[in-house]
Amino acid sequence: MMSAMVSVVIPTFNRAHTLERALNSVLVQKDVSFEVFVVDDGSIDDTRSLVEAISKTDSQVHYLFQSNQGPSAARNLGIRASRREFVAFLDSDDEWLPGKLKAQLEFFEANPTYLICQTEEIWIRNGVRVNPMKKHQKFGGFIFEKCLPLSIVSPSCVMMRREFFDQVGLFDESLPACEDYDLWLRASARLPISLIPKPYVIKYGGHEDQRSRQFSVMDQFRIRALLKLFHSGELNSQQKELVASEILRKANIVVQGARKRGKIGEAKYYEGLVENVLKKNLIVHSLPLNGGG
Repeated sequence: MMSAMVSVVIPTFNRAHTLERALNSVLVQKDVSFEVFVVDDGSIDDTRSLVEAISKTDSQVHYLFQSNQGPSAARNLGIRASRREFVAFLDSDDEWLPGKLKAQLEFFEANPTYLICQTEEIWIRNGVRVNPMKKHQKFGGFIFEKCLPLSIVSPSCVMMRREFFDQVGLFDESLPACEDYDLWLRASARLPISLIPKPYVIKYGGHEDQRSRQFSVMDQFRIRALLKLFHSGELNSQQKELVASEILRKANIVVQGARKRGKIGEAKYYEGLVENVLKKNLIVHSLPLNGGG
């Protein structure tokens, strides 16, 4: 198993200042054969020159460029370019600790029926180590219900067999944010997601270019993912009830926030959605990205 090649996908956008740290944390992984795809999502900083300089001395590193299309498209491009048995992701502002890839390959060797696993992580916010809140606690196994409130699976922590994507699909490129939440929901609805309880990832936060800071209402994208999943035909009756309840909860939160901000059109839209949920008559809409006035 240790001879099996892992394809590492690092999506990035204007993060040359953190990308080198992320990439180096991959290159120091021992006892594992791997290739690295850095997918540049339209950067205008020094990303290209940085990666190309490294790739000249390290043939494991490959540079891919696309016009700015978001993290889903970037990760999907890396997945399609890869040809190896296992795929792992690393966000360009995060960092792996030594032994991460080896630990996950050992897990897969011992658990041949599993398609995905993740590790624990260490959180750094504005340069200070912090403890994740209880709502962010990771679990292993069949964790669908625990994935509904928010994502408890971290892209930088996962590794999956290639068959995972055959069963679950790729990232949804129509979602500007919460694309990982969407994928992990689809996965956990049908597969166990195992957890290696040791932290092998340092997750950095608090910086200005975090995706979550670009949108004032992240739950709008989670609701879109939930609606899509509800109508997918992939859920059993119990799962559909859980999803409906979560849509109702999130929509009510969005309504309250919209009214506080004076976004009456947005509030009325989600109030209508709540009414549909209560009637068990969910209809997929093209949800507004910024809300009505």
